Formats: sequence, structure tokens, C-alpha cells
Amino acid sequence: MKFSAQEEYGLRCLLRLARLKEKESLTIAEMARLEEMTEPNTAKILRALRMGGFITSARGQTGGYSLARPPEEIRLSAVMRRLGGRLFDEEFCDRYGGPGICTHEMDCSVKSLWVLLQEAVDQVLEDLTLADLLEDLSRYPLTRSRRSSRKALSLS
Repeated sequence: MKFSAQEEYGLRCLLRLARLKEKESLTIAEMARLEEMTEPNTAKILRALRMGGFITSARGQTGGYSLARPPEEIRLSAVMRRLGGRLFDEEFCDRYGGPGICTHEMDCSVKSLWVLLQEAVDQVLEDLTLADLLEDLSRYPLTRSRRSSRKALSLS
């Protein structure tokens, strides 16, 4: 289980833009150099972020990319959906080939684990914003929901 390169680079680009002062922007070349990415890959990721409404672009001598909204308004869940999707989709298991193909489809003993993990990941991503990533996340409580009174999930 891991995030894709596109998801990681997309978050890095958003964080880089979030650290800019008001009215500052970065070109594709500047972003590529700062994040040590190729320009074509940077352009592809910035296009996806722009199409998702997370960033804006301006043409011209002083043009470049900047955040479309404040970091507090950009939910990580929306960013991850735009850049890649879910960690545990229908292809979460090497043996899963679609409905009716997996021999353990009806009684898969690990699918419930993947569902539980996906729900936890979804909740954390929904609770966090880009602004939260700019802060120290070690203070973030690992719970099923920061808004609920359920017990904290134990990872020990």
C-alpha cells in the first residue's frame, strides 16, 4: 500500500505553492527545479491540479501557478481523488479479477480489513487540509473521526 508518484508530486507542488507569499506564483520550470521533477511531469501534474480547481494559472511575463483558494479550504481527500483515487479499489488484491472471478469473493477473510483501512484513510484525508500539512502533523490524533467520540485506533 502506497501513494502513487503523481499523488506525492501533486501534494508537493500544492505545498510549495501554499508556502508562497500573496500574489507570488511559480512557472512550470521553477516548480520542476525546486521539486526536482521533469518539466513534462510537472506540467502534467499542474494541469491536473488546475483542472481540479486547486490552482490557477496566469500567462505572461509575471505569470505562473498559484493556489486557487486558501490552504484551509483545500481538503486532502479532494486532492487525492483528483490525482489518483483510493488506496484499496477493486484491484486491491492480486487474486481479484472482478465480480464472479475471485474464488473467495463471497467469503474473503481479508476484504473486511481493506474496507476498514480504506474507511480510516478516507476519514483522515477528509479531516485534513493543505494547511494542516503545513503544520506539524505529529499532534494529529489518530482516530476514526476527529469529530466523533469513538475510540482511537491502535496501531501497536
